[in-house]
Amino acid sequence: ASIVNDVSGLADPEVADVCARGGARLVITHTTVPPKVKGFPGTGDVRAFFEARMELAAGRGVPEEAIVLDPGSDLGKTPAETVAVLRMLPLLGELGRPLLLAVSHKDFVGAITGRPPKERLAGTLAAVGFGVEAGASILRVHDVPEVRDYLAVRAALRGEAEAPEEPLAEGLRRASIHRAG
Repeated sequence: ASIVNDVSGLADPEVADVCARGGARLVITHTTVPPKVKGFPGTGDVRAFFEARMELAAGRGVPEEAIVLDPGSDLGKTPAETVAVLRMLPLLGELGRPLLLAVSHKDFVGAITGRPPKERLAGTLAAVGFGVEAGASILRVHDVPEVRDYLAVRAALRGEAEAPEEPLAEGLRRASIHRAG
């Protein structure tokens, strides 16, 4: 494996040993409880959690540059707690490691929008936009073409990418999309 995504937050330190021996990158996910169990200790502990886990991984031979941090959206957290942790992304970015964002169709998006998982694309794109703005550099998403399009348009509008000079091909031009009603 070239990347190990440890959603337990290094509950088993031997995961770090495996990464060190195999030269794999290690994604450390913030969680303090087993999956699907609620019991978040509060946002104040998130940075300390990652600092301790980074130190543990380094002590087991994982190079610092191989560590990626994941705030663990919805893992042992209520929707409000997930939002609070995502608001901490700039602070977590100060730890100097890439931040992985996994927000596709998550429960916190459903709680905010009142929509079931299959109808959470708009909320997912909003969370992706916020996360990228706040420092996330690795995205784990379900709707790859839609997120790619979102990021391409965002980059062009922000002046981070060139807008196409050529006119749009006829087959891609906008047809009337008016809705009745």
